[in-house]
Amino acid sequence: METIIISLGGSLIIPEEIDVDFLKDFKKLILSQVEKGKRFFIVVGGGKICRKYQAVAKELSNPTPVDLDMIGIKALNLNAELVRILFKESKNVGVYGAENPGNSTDFVAVSLAKKNNTKKVINLSNTDYVYDSDPKMNPNAKKFEQISWPEYRAIIPKEWNPGLNSPFDPVASEMAQKEGMEVIIMNGKPIGNLANYLNGEKFQGTVIK
Repeated sequence: METIIISLGGSLIIPEEIDVDFLKDFKKLILSQVEKGKRFFIVVGGGKICRKYQAVAKELSNPTPVDLDMIGIKALNLNAELVRILFKESKNVGVYGAENPGNSTDFVAVSLAKKNNTKKVINLSNTDYVYDSDPKMNPNAKKFEQISWPEYRAIIPKEWNPGLNSPFDPVASEMAQKEGMEVIIMNGKPIGNLANYLNGEKFQGTVIK
């Protein structure tokens, strides 16, 4: 049975409010793939809601990095519980949040891939590709359809910090490179893009390997 690891960004679940239509489409697609004999481990992120709580904590107090991580963990685990309930009747879909401060759900996804001898991780967010700079700030940002791990790690922050907004975090990236893994960065919307990838068809996104 093929095992597929997905790091599901919180930005897709709660861009502003909970995106019920996305969750319906995501559930339908994953269950259709399960029927084809695949199993999934889905690691759920926190996204904007985590950063909102962290920003308020910084404004009102003097939180440590561990404090900020714990805020993020509590927030994203609520997202994870929602996704877990979506798939509670499927034996071939496992849903994970986070437990320990010091890394992101990307790291959890890579750890699961290593444990299950899987060399690919799909990272779903609200970003189409990896870019050499923030496309929201730089309209001339260069996109990458393929990029090596050394090239990718050169354009992201060197260290993890709570609330870091990076396509794939530096700690997880180091581990993925060491294990010879391939990470696919893609936008989870429209859901057909993920369907294309899972069906072996052309898709929009960046392959890091």
